[in-house]
Amino acid sequence: MVFPLRNLVYEKVKAADHLTDKEVIELLKKEGVVISMRDLNKALMHLELLNLISLRWAGKNKRRIETLKKEPERPQANW
Repeated sequence: MVFPLRNLVYEKVKAADHLTDKEVIELLKKEGVVISMRDLNKALMHLELLNLISLRWAGKNKRRIETLKKEPERPQANW
């Protein structure tokens, strides 16, 4: 069974709570998944739009990837 790349990236970041983009590429490379920076950027964009991760610049050429802690949703109704 083949998993989408964004699932693999999310599982790696979730397990470590936070990683840099280069660390994610190295972890996936150890598992035999060859990924380009362009493909990683697409997967990170999807995960960020789904509010699963947060991206921050950690240096000139490094980004810190963190998982977001989801809070339970409160009902919007006032009745």
